[in-house]
Amino acid sequence: MVLVRSLLLTAGLSLVSLTALAESLLVEEAQVRAVPPGSQASAAFMTLRNPGEQDVTLVEADSPAAEVMELHNHEDVDGVMQMRKVTEIVVPAGESVALAPGGLHLMLIGLTAPLVEGEPVEIELRFDTGESQQITAPVKRIEVSAEGHHGHGDAHDHDHDHDHDHDHDHDHGEGHRH
Repeated sequence: MVLVRSLLLTAGLSLVSLTALAESLLVEEAQVRAVPPGSQASAAFMTLRNPGEQDVTLVEADSPAAEVMELHNHEDVDGVMQMRKVTEIVVPAGESVALAPGGLHLMLIGLTAPLVEGEPVEIELRFDTGESQQITAPVKRIEVSAEGHHGHGDAHDHDHDHDHDHDHDHDHGEGHRH
């Protein structure tokens, strides 16, 4: 009798574990970009990993830190990176999708309070099944160049364009050192 009972208990626990995995994503390295005081928007980045056997489709996000959250992507349009709103982010079964600078991300629009570096931001992820998942993402300083890529933490990336001005007609001799 004891053996049967322990087998049933083990089987029951396994079923619970499988159900929990099938219904949720594993969220890794979630973070919200620190922005200067007075900024009205920021972005959240993370890796969404799907350990289940069915695709998971993220359709909405919500946070008390912002009036609105939108799913966005950066796309190369004629050589210019443009941010576009997307209706969903699909995480295929057994795979992962990175939400990172220069690509897919969650936009926080209309910040309800200044983002404090190191403080947690609550975010609710909502899926096409009607289910939702709560995550916490700390505010972190993330340096990205003006072009929207090279997120390597180089604080001088945004000066890149100014280092290559070879048109001397506008300088009239100022600042020229030969």
